[in-house]
Amino acid sequence: MRLKKKDIFFQTLENMADTIVQAADYFSQHVTKLDDVLEFANEMKKYESKCDSFTHTIITELNKTFITPIERDDIMDLATSMDDVMDGLEATASRFYMYQLGQPDNYMIQFAEILRQSAYEIQKAIHLLSEKKLLAIREYTIRLNDLENQGDELLRICTKDLFASVSDPIELIKRKEIYERLETTTDTCEDVANMLESIIMRNS
Repeated sequence: MRLKKKDIFFQTLENMADTIVQAADYFSQHVTKLDDVLEFANEMKKYESKCDSFTHTIITELNKTFITPIERDDIMDLATSMDDVMDGLEATASRFYMYQLGQPDNYMIQFAEILRQSAYEIQKAIHLLSEKKLLAIREYTIRLNDLENQGDELLRICTKDLFASVSDPIELIKRKEIYERLETTTDTCEDVANMLESIIMRNS
C-alpha cells in the first residue's frame, strides 16, 4: 500500500517547526555555558537560513498552486510568524557575539528554557494541523499563551534586578537589549498561537 504523499504546505510548515525545535534546543543547551560565542552565532545563523529556505518554498508553491488545504493567507501568515520566532533566536545569538557579552546570566538561561518549551508546543500544534486535528491544537495554543505570560513576568523581574545591580551603563544597555529581544521572541511564539487559533475558528 502506497502512503499518500503529504501536502507540500503542511510538510514545509512541519519542517519549519522541526527546525525551530532544533534551534531552540541548541540555543538553550549552549546558553548555559557559552564556550565559543562565534560558533554559537554561526550555528544559529544556519538554522535561520534553513527556515528562510522553507519560507521561500511556501511562497513559490503558493504562486503556482490553485487549491490549497487551508486559506492561502493563513499558510503565509503562519510561515511568516514561525520565521519570526527563528529570527528572534538568531538575532539574540548574534548579539551575544557582537556585544562580547561573556557568560549569559541566569535570566537569559530562563528565557532560553521558556523559548525551548514554546518551540515544542509549536511543533506539536503544527503536526496536528497537518493531520487536520484542529480542536486538539487548542491545548498547545493555551500553553503558548501561558509561556508568553511567563516571559512577560521574567522581563519585569530581570529589568528591575538589572537596574538595581548593574552600574556600568554599557553593560546595562547590552543586557537590557538582550532581555527585551528574548521577551519579544516569546511574543512571536504567541503570534504563532494566535494564527493557529484563527485557523481553528475558520476551519472547524
